[in-house]
Amino acid sequence: MKDIAKGTTASVERTVEPQDFASVHGSGSLPVYATPAMAALMEKTACVLLEPYMEEGETTVGISLNLQHLKASLCGMKLVCTATLVQAEGRKTVFDIEVRDALSVVGTARHERFSVLAEPFMQKAEENKKKCEIR
Repeated sequence: MKDIAKGTTASVERTVEPQDFASVHGSGSLPVYATPAMAALMEKTACVLLEPYMEEGETTVGISLNLQHLKASLCGMKLVCTATLVQAEGRKTVFDIEVRDALSVVGTARHERFSVLAEPFMQKAEENKKKCEIR
């Protein structure tokens, strides 16, 4: 990964749609923005931030996400997710992430990602899959 400065930010906008509901994700029964949908938006935003810094064949994988879902969001509401790089050590990056609606914060997280070479990573995953099938 190319050098990246602490404090670098990226934002991704999302409008809540029915496929984002807790009732669809199985994380609840209400037609509100699901925590798993918020988690995916947070990870996506971190990936968008890192994309310009990736070398050929490199990608990142999420290794932790400590998320707080603070407020319900309904269908049609616009959300803005902003990731800020707070640490970059070797292949590990750490982000503070915030999701806001037009009025306030609806979610926050501390997120860690690890850079990997895509091909060897997938080879190891395939080897693990084969070992699991042997049992």
